[in-house]
Amino acid sequence: MDDNERLTLTRRGFMAASAGGAAALGMPLASAAQSVQDAVPTATTTLQVNGKRQRLELDTRTTLLDALRDHLHLTGTKKGCDQGQCGACTVLVNGQRINSCLTLAVMHEGDSITTVEGLGTPEKLHPMQAAFIKHDGYQCGYCTPGQICSAVAVLSEIKAGVPSHVSADLSAAPLLSRTELRERMSGNICRCGAYPNIIDAMTEVAGGKT
Repeated sequence: MDDNERLTLTRRGFMAASAGGAAALGMPLASAAQSVQDAVPTATTTLQVNGKRQRLELDTRTTLLDALRDHLHLTGTKKGCDQGQCGACTVLVNGQRINSCLTLAVMHEGDSITTVEGLGTPEKLHPMQAAFIKHDGYQCGYCTPGQICSAVAVLSEIKAGVPSHVSADLSAAPLLSRTELRERMSGNICRCGAYPNIIDAMTEVAGGKT
């Protein structure tokens, strides 16, 4: 037997052994994968969404954003960066705005959650929704649900006297100024650049002048 024949036999033996090993390992790996799938942690979570009680059986790793979109089919809330940087997923939780992509649904047991669908309807728009239309506060519209939810919360923050990073006097009531509104809305990104129109819409709803 020459060296070439010996090398060929060695390769064949190696391939046969590898195939046999893979087949032997296949069943345990498949079983392990099934076991992992069966072991997915779930929990029953009750949320008050847009005034309706919703009881969901969720993987405990499900974000509030995915619960709203994939389980309740409220797709007005958008998934943008999925990292809490764009604000497209902003919703109101107990009246305060949050990025729903950064929180787990199971953390909000019993909380009152308002999405853009819960602010108004096509027949009866929320004043902020109507102002966005009037002032053309959107272009492509993708960020608009988050912008509107955030804008509603911003006016509530100012009314409650919550200061921002640009508030000159922390002991005084915040001013309804373009500077204040821009700072407070800075977490909501509009790639179309409708920022001035958004500020105009917010100012009208607040009943003030900037």
